[in-house]
Amino acid sequence: MNRQQIIIISTAVIAVFLLFFFGRTVADHSGHNHAAPAATGTSAAGSLDFPTMLGLAKKRLNAQQLEKVTQWENNVVRGNVKEQQIQTYKTLSRFWMDTIGAFVPYIKYLGEAYKLENSEKNLTFAAHLLLTELQTVEEQPLQVWMAREAKELFEKALELNSANDSTKIGLGSTYFFGAASANEPPMKGIGLLREVAEKNPENAYAQYMLGVGAALSGQWDKAIERFTKVAELQPDNMEVLLRVADACEKTGDKAAAKKWFLEFLQTVKRLDASGKFKANPDMVKQIEEHIKSL
Repeated sequence: MNRQQIIIISTAVIAVFLLFFFGRTVADHSGHNHAAPAATGTSAAGSLDFPTMLGLAKKRLNAQQLEKVTQWENNVVRGNVKEQQIQTYKTLSRFWMDTIGAFVPYIKYLGEAYKLENSEKNLTFAAHLLLTELQTVEEQPLQVWMAREAKELFEKALELNSANDSTKIGLGSTYFFGAASANEPPMKGIGLLREVAEKNPENAYAQYMLGVGAALSGQWDKAIERFTKVAELQPDNMEVLLRVADACEKTGDKAAAKKWFLEFLQTVKRLDASGKFKANPDMVKQIEEHIKSL
């Protein structure tokens, strides 16, 4: 497992923890700012537009930083060589993440660079990053914008490799968060996921995202079934252990919920001891207290 995967998994676990115990879906990104309040720049479709969010992000810049950004933006417009545009987009992307810590312009410019490169690997990386991140935000219009950006990237990746099941799952999952266009049925996403899951029931990613879809629609019994399947396939998957515990609690089955929360704690401590995961003491304490209340 590489460093990027560890960061994504750790963020997801913390986000799920916050959702379960504090009633929200915003993770601590250590200065990471999405740069877009939900009520600003909302379109009629219920999403945000990038120019508005970029304008908000620019208000955080000093005069020297703003001058640099403006120069880079002009280079993109004037550049008549694709490679020059790609490098400028990447420069903008790095600046917004490394210097400002603003995810929206970071991922937007990274996505634009990857679209020009037309690399399946890079397109899916950016799309999956968006799909992971959008599950940590509470602002629904921002979530919709991110889902639609991810959808476009997944679609371009599928044009390059129509047999990639992971990409199909990612694309289908974006529909849970509002990515469907006006002429598309929201159930289209479920169809893509089921296609993969029926072909390969052992595909943990497909089972997991079907569980997420069930949970989002309040179908807790189905969510438990899907998440339990993932837990069997991936016993060290801390996020899914939390999700199945929460789903059991939602149905009123406190005994099952307690069992899964205990399984989560044991897994956290075991992975922490082996150096595969750095346990958050506050998170562990909160889980222990919650178990006592069941």
